[in-house]
Amino acid sequence: MIAEALNRLVRELTKLPSIGEKTALRMAFHIIALSRQEAQSLAQSILEAKDKVTLCSTCFNLTDCNPCFICQSERGKSDTMCVVETPAHLAAFERTGQFKGTYHVLHGVISPLRNTLPEDLKIRELLNRLQHTNIKEVILATNPTREGEATALYLFNLLKPLSLKVTRIAQGIPRGGEIEYLDESTLKSSLEGRREL
Repeated sequence: MIAEALNRLVRELTKLPSIGEKTALRMAFHIIALSRQEAQSLAQSILEAKDKVTLCSTCFNLTDCNPCFICQSERGKSDTMCVVETPAHLAAFERTGQFKGTYHVLHGVISPLRNTLPEDLKIRELLNRLQHTNIKEVILATNPTREGEATALYLFNLLKPLSLKVTRIAQGIPRGGEIEYLDESTLKSSLEGRREL
């Protein structure tokens, strides 16, 4: 029989994405094996991130300063914007070191089955940004899933009247694949091989 405190830790860990009960149990045993100082450091870093991390008021990435460091930098003046689904996707593109423009994070995709409608995403904020910046190209970098493709098409139809160049990342990304799990080389190729919609 497992101690109740350990059971509770396992239950909490299974709430994380892609963490099943077996993985949660392995993680819990690892956490229990940490020194008290290491466990406190882990717990403190979680609480600190929860307390200090917020959304950038410009691009809606996760940040501990507002605006975020990308929007504050010279890149914030770029004429190219990459629209991504989540902060994890932004981080994946940043790891490639290839994209030198700015970002806009939608915080999801249109998915009627999950009751996620366009008004639930940061689309209104995207349109507002585009009216007040010098952006000339918008790269739609949503996942090549049914929902990601539908969101890209919806955005394309909204952006078309704005006289912007609207491109889509290349489909070197496997259909149904998740951007945040792809290697840097694949993401680099998808940016380089983007096409105009």
